[in-house]
Amino acid sequence: MSSFAPYPADGALSRRGKLGWALILVSFVLILILSAVPSPYVIEQPGPVYDTLGSNEAVGGGEPRPLIDIPDARTYDSTGELNLLTVSVVGNPENLPHWLDVATAWFTPSKAVVPVESVYPPNVSTEDRNQENRILMVNSQRDAVAAALTELGYEVPRTLSVESVIDGSPATGVLEEGDSITTVGGDPVVDLAHLRERIAANGASAPLEFGLLRQGTAMTLSVTPEERNGTPAIGVLIATEYTFPFDVEIELDDVGGPSAGMMFALGIMEKLTPEQLTGGEVIAGTGTIDAQGTVGPIGGIRQKLFGAERAGADFFLAPSANCDEVVGNVPDGLEVFAVATLDDALAALGAIAADSGYSGLPRCTAPSQN
Repeated sequence: MSSFAPYPADGALSRRGKLGWALILVSFVLILILSAVPSPYVIEQPGPVYDTLGSNEAVGGGEPRPLIDIPDARTYDSTGELNLLTVSVVGNPENLPHWLDVATAWFTPSKAVVPVESVYPPNVSTEDRNQENRILMVNSQRDAVAAALTELGYEVPRTLSVESVIDGSPATGVLEEGDSITTVGGDPVVDLAHLRERIAANGASAPLEFGLLRQGTAMTLSVTPEERNGTPAIGVLIATEYTFPFDVEIELDDVGGPSAGMMFALGIMEKLTPEQLTGGEVIAGTGTIDAQGTVGPIGGIRQKLFGAERAGADFFLAPSANCDEVVGNVPDGLEVFAVATLDDALAALGAIAADSGYSGLPRCTAPSQN
């Protein structure tokens, strides 16, 4: 006698079918909800990539316009690329990403999900934020020119001036637009980084003395910093004014912040150097820079690594201070070197150009386990 499994009763089939359709319906409703309900996050992803030796347009399109132009000095062509990276932010306080977008970004290696307040602080207006980013970009370009020309042996005198005073800040009614800051706490101001360090060291509980020139008149005034996003600040936007031996024009539209400083400096040096610093290679990188050539950390390093890989870069210069974020997030085929100064970056370019091996160059490595 043959055996067989009996068919389930019609009622069981009906119940199972109804349960399956119910689950599908619930899933569909959840997807609709996730697609419609805004989250308290924004999404960071790789942004446009620009070759500092090439055009103002992003890599891959647009009419060529020199990103760096030095009309009054002899310049040299390069067959390589020195790419600066950007990060695009999806969403803002008025138009937040939906939960489904956030969930998708969470599992995408090239993207990051961050609280909206970390990008758009609630106590800072969009206008103030955009203005601050514009000034940071302008300052980073000036610092890059100063660092590059200083490295090449030029003398570059500098002054710090108040670009604007934020309404309601500690500096309101004390400092004025156009003031040139000469001393802080009784000591000569070296550069913008030095000024920030002195304000941070002073803290938010005691007045800090500033020496300045206002329309040619020397004076001394005091401002008590206040905490802003965890850092003592006086509420002014500072521009660094340099006296350069010749004009260096940098034209980059719709990009803010200081993170392109190191790549600007390298691009300027490549244009002013007869030998190709790049050796014809495609090299990307990021990092702030000051007039002394110190390379500082930036945000969005993971997105920039993927942006570099997508733009066809073979090498990446990363600030040493960002190494903890670099480890474990390097796309396949991308060689990453850690740099803390402009000299470190030039040493990396020298090894890349000579194709002499990279064993002696600093790398980002995981911290040792104790």
